[in-house]
Amino acid sequence: MVAIPFWAAELGLMAAWVLVRAALGIRRKQIRWRREAALLLMLVNLAVLLRFTFFPMSLADGHVQPLWFDASAVFPFRVNWIPFAHLFDFSSRRDLLLNVVGNVAMFIPTGILLTVLDRRTDRFWKVVCAGALLSLGIELLQLPFSVRASDVDDLLLNTLGVTIGGGIMAMVPNRNKKPSHAVAAEKKQQ
Repeated sequence: MVAIPFWAAELGLMAAWVLVRAALGIRRKQIRWRREAALLLMLVNLAVLLRFTFFPMSLADGHVQPLWFDASAVFPFRVNWIPFAHLFDFSSRRDLLLNVVGNVAMFIPTGILLTVLDRRTDRFWKVVCAGALLSLGIELLQLPFSVRASDVDDLLLNTLGVTIGGGIMAMVPNRNKKPSHAVAAEKKQQ
């Protein structure tokens, strides 16, 4: 049985992020600070998603409990394939609201940031698909951990959150329009 502390997972995420961003900055020989700021927001978003999708919600002595990997407990996988079958199986209304609202709310920033960071997500359906794939990836990565369970309800609720975030950005006027200084620079090059 291996315990993965929360701080180690976050540190690993940040180290990988810094290495990738540094390598890309060296390759491009320039740093676009505005984009890096938006990417830093995505890093914070991913750190929050990592915390709440992989590590147990309850604290032990005021600290986040570790994620346990036990090779002998991996099979059978804990998966709920039936939508809404266990959505209301909570001991209190508070826990139910925390699950439903939490799963939706924590993915709203993802929907917003996907539209800001990637020009390929210029259509609403692309944002929804990208968010659904991210959520699916999280659910698949949870499979080998005995303290986590993959749930189709989480996939649906997370995708709803991304849909709301993408919908918010779809209502922003002229969000895909190039800034005036970029248009002027293109005209100057021609």
